[in-house]
Amino acid sequence: MNFGPTELIIILVIVILLFGVGRVGRIGGELGSAVANFRKGMEEGGKKDKPTDDTNV
Repeated sequence: MNFGPTELIIILVIVILLFGVGRVGRIGGELGSAVANFRKGMEEGGKKDKPTDDTNV
C-alpha cells in the first residue's frame, strides 16, 4: 500500500484538525526523543554484552 503526496497531505490536515498544531508538534518532539533514547539504550546494551578480557579470574 503506497501513499502518494496527496494522500499524505490529506492525512496531515486531518491530524492537525483533530489535535491542533501545538499538540502535533509536541507529539513529534516526544517521538523523536523516544527514538533517540531507544538508540542510546541499544548502544549501551551492546557495550555491556561484549565479553571482557579477564583471563586472570
